[in-house]
Amino acid sequence: MRTAFALRVPARLTSAAAVLVLGLTAAACAPQEDSASRGPSSPAGSAPASAGASCAPGKLDTRTADVLTIGTDNPAYAPWFQDNKPANGKGYESAVAYAVAKRLGYGKGAVTWRTVAFNNAFAPGAKSFDFDINQVSVTADRRKAVDFSSGYYDVRQAVVALKDSPAANATDVAALKKVKLGAQVGTTSLDLINDEIKPERTAAVYQKNDLAVAALKNGQVDAIVVDLPTAFYITSAELDDAKVVGQFATTAGAQEQFGLVLDKGSPLTACVTEAVDALRADGTLAKLEQQWLSDAVGAPVLK
Repeated sequence: MRTAFALRVPARLTSAAAVLVLGLTAAACAPQEDSASRGPSSPAGSAPASAGASCAPGKLDTRTADVLTIGTDNPAYAPWFQDNKPANGKGYESAVAYAVAKRLGYGKGAVTWRTVAFNNAFAPGAKSFDFDINQVSVTADRRKAVDFSSGYYDVRQAVVALKDSPAANATDVAALKKVKLGAQVGTTSLDLINDEIKPERTAAVYQKNDLAVAALKNGQVDAIVVDLPTAFYITSAELDDAKVVGQFATTAGAQEQFGLVLDKGSPLTACVTEAVDALRADGTLAKLEQQWLSDAVGAPVLK
């Protein structure tokens, strides 16, 4: 899926929020507890890992010579970014983007950011970026329009509800079928609602996650579906009276992953995939995940 919220506040969880999250994780039987230390489980890219001499550091066929242009949405939300400033290197995705850039031979001064709306990142047509990073899940349908790198993050979808909501005590998918659910349009979160939960009432669809959060707060929906780190951010930094009801082990029976988005047929796809694979192999992705997402790993699994 992807993420978004109403408040552009900090990126990382506050100390108080972290305490809350740790409390939640301690009480939960989360099978994802080890994910923060091991990083993404397997590649999801659409190009071979080796690209030979064409991947020479700092010599890629980028849109602007000697510059690597990276796209993401505005606002850029926590915990993926911090303070809505992708260029500050803070937050998991900002840190991953700069780590990939460094592997490709582009220092921080040779990286420029461009605003790209979430849905536009993987829409058909030429792109204005060399790669985009914005919690875009790798799917077969999206691969028809764009290339993806190897997966840089293993995704779990999660349900968030107000504590007095009829959805708050759900322990399985069956209990969610009778409640009113919501999610952002064009996301795998919405796909999960429609394809796996299959609720009795049509899901509410929102252009941004912050609108979904507002609807939850106002009682227009009983629960929303977002990725797990986003769920913990919402419940720790945005809605005091909400809880993470639970997470899904997989999406449609397969491990969902976020991947870097590239233009279809981009000459950079193999090089970017090679860089992501190297960052996974040397433990960099796991280290960054531990640094920026470790507070958001555990929640009961919805059967």
